[in-house]
Amino acid sequence: MRIHLGTDHAGLEFSRTINGHLTAAGHEVVDHGPTEYDPIDDYPSFCINAAQATVNDQRAGVEALGVVFGGSGNGEQIAANKVQGARAALVWSEATAVLARQHNDANVISIGARQHTVEEALHFVDLFLAEPFSFEERHVRRIAQLAEYEATGEIAGKVIEK
Repeated sequence: MRIHLGTDHAGLEFSRTINGHLTAAGHEVVDHGPTEYDPIDDYPSFCINAAQATVNDQRAGVEALGVVFGGSGNGEQIAANKVQGARAALVWSEATAVLARQHNDANVISIGARQHTVEEALHFVDLFLAEPFSFEERHVRRIAQLAEYEATGEIAGKVIEK
């Protein structure tokens, strides 16, 4: 599987460690930066690039997922979710790692590097990558509604206030 990584200075060491871990596990890792420590760098472009590459790969039929890191993971998740077709989930536990894939078919996860040990982050990433989407009708329906809203600003049969 191809895994796209993006971070900022707060997640740089996590990203490097996870890159090595995933490569050793046989994944193709694409690191969207940064490549060096800069305490005042900005995460949006790194995370958007990782999410966009994930979406592009998936649309091209390439098996791909994304992982982004930052201090809390919140801003990085928000940045990734600005990409049309990205479904980025903030992961802070085993359950959220599994449910992100199982119920939400998340294609990107975000982890707070200042919130977890690198061992915890590795575990969350491994759980996320191993978990398939459930394809339960209710989850498929909800994801379709999100995609419809993203594309049109509406959800058929639902009231969307503007």
